[in-house]
Parts: sequence; C-alpha cells; structure tokens
Amino acid sequence: MTLAPIVLFVYNRPWHTQQTVKALQKCELAAESNLYIFADGPKEEASREVQQKIAEVRQYIHTIDGFKSIHIQESPSNKGLANSVIQGVSEIIKKQGKVIVVEDDIVAHPFFLRFMNEALERYGNTKQIFAISATMERFHVPSNYKKDVFLTYRFGSWGWATWADRWNSVNWNTDHYPIIRHPTSKQIEHFCKGGDDLWPMLLAQAKGEIDSWAIRMGYNMSLDKRLCLRPISSFVKNIGMDGSGIHCGENDIRFLPLYDREPYSMQLPPEPAVDRTITNNIQFIFLRNEVQRVSTVKRVKGLIKRVLVKLHLWN
Repeated sequence: MTLAPIVLFVYNRPWHTQQTVKALQKCELAAESNLYIFADGPKEEASREVQQKIAEVRQYIHTIDGFKSIHIQESPSNKGLANSVIQGVSEIIKKQGKVIVVEDDIVAHPFFLRFMNEALERYGNTKQIFAISATMERFHVPSNYKKDVFLTYRFGSWGWATWADRWNSVNWNTDHYPIIRHPTSKQIEHFCKGGDDLWPMLLAQAKGEIDSWAIRMGYNMSLDKRLCLRPISSFVKNIGMDGSGIHCGENDIRFLPLYDREPYSMQLPPEPAVDRTITNNIQFIFLRNEVQRVSTVKRVKGLIKRVLVKLHLWN
C-alpha cells in the first residue's frame, strides 16, 4: 500500500496546532508518511497579537519531527482558508495522486491514518465514492446496521481524503453552477439529500457572504451524483469549536463516538451501498438544525412541507 501524503493547514492558533500535530505523531503509519504544511500569512490589518500568534505557529512547525519527511510552505500574505486549501491540495495531489487533509483543529485518533489509507486504497477505483471523511455529526444509527462504514450525500471537511481525479473534477466558480444559474426544486432537493442547510450555505457562497471551499466541494460531489464514505465510529475530534477559529465560532456540535476497538478491526465492504434509514436520520438532524436557524414562518412552513413529502404524508 502506497501511503497518501498528509496535508496540514495552519494559521494563527499555536495551541490547537500543537494538539493536532502531537496527535498525528502518535498515529500508526505517521513515521512512514510525508507531511506537507501550509502556513497562511497575516492579513494587512492584522493586529500585533494575531501577528505574534502567526509567528508562534511558524516557529513551532519548524520543530516538528516524527514523519518520513516534512515540507513547509509559509505564505507571506493572507490567502484565506479556501484559497489555501484549494491551492495547497491541488499542488500536492498533482504530484501524489491522493491526499489526507487536516486543519489545525483536528485531533486524530491513533488509527486515523490507517483507516484513511486503507479506504483510499480500497475505493480508488470505486468512482461513486468522491471522498472519505473521518467523522460525522451524531445521528441515530439503526440497531440493525452492522457495517463499519456508511455512505452519505454530505461531504465532511474535518479530516478527509480524496483522489486526484475526483479533486480535479471540481469547478470552484459558483457562477457556472446550474443550481445557481437556473435553480429548480429538483436540483435543490437532490443537493439537500445531505442536509437542508447545504442550499443556504451555497447561496451564501455565491453571494460572497462566506468563503468556503467545502460547500463547493460538496456541491460538485452532489452534481456528479457521488457520495462520501464515513466510519460509524469517528477517527478525529474537532477542538476548534471554542471561538478561536475564523470560520467556526463557539458550537456544541456532537459527533459520533470515537473508535474504541483494540486492535484495529475495521472492515471495508467491496461495494458499499446507501442505507436509506441512515440517510433519512442524517437529513433529520440537519433539517432540525435548519428549522432552528430560520426566522420566518414562510421558510419554516416550507421546511415542514419537505419533511412531510419525504414521509409521504403530503400529496
């Protein structure tokens, strides 16, 4: 098995970066893996405190060891997370053919690299699978579901991996998206199989209200009618929901429980299939979150109608 390179994106969070790296160092296969670190630069208006934190991060990443090789790129100016990820992943995946990606607030389980590499190896020729994600927001797993992995219509960016052909198929320009140019209820319904919050996020991206590479990745996955593979037990923890990040404020998102089997015994089926109950359960948690987020009666009624349609209670 040829191991995928690890691509790590860091910015201005010294403590979070250290926790992320220490966890990666403890992973099985870390010593055999190549690590590529992309450090974003300061914004023009960055305060002295932020500049100091960026400097601390950069000082720390030059002390890292424990990997087969370590390659560091420090941007002199601020690219922003979206551009950093798009440019950094594009550079490495062009050379290596596949990548495992983490940001500076992802704490990996000791078996994280093993799971990601085995899944990349197993499903490289399974074109239906667009990406592999290491975790998922907690949902009700059916008691009769005994597989170690499942497929979802939702891309996950907190510890993920993909292959060059999938990555290179992504169109990052929202102006060219059919769903933006000529939106239809059928398009929106298909995209929102991964959660009713996806369409509002994509609209916000198209309007320039957010700068997310992940929502664009997710839309392209949906457009190509592909899926994301995830484990029933999580292989990462997100420690960035503490108000320290640019894109994630304080949050109480609950994730699937961490993998707790020893020794490692993940089984990867040769042809994974979508489980309808799991899909419905995942849709429900994001529909609930979207209902909590919307403020107008009209939008709430529209969301309720969509639930009833899915449950075949609305003609």
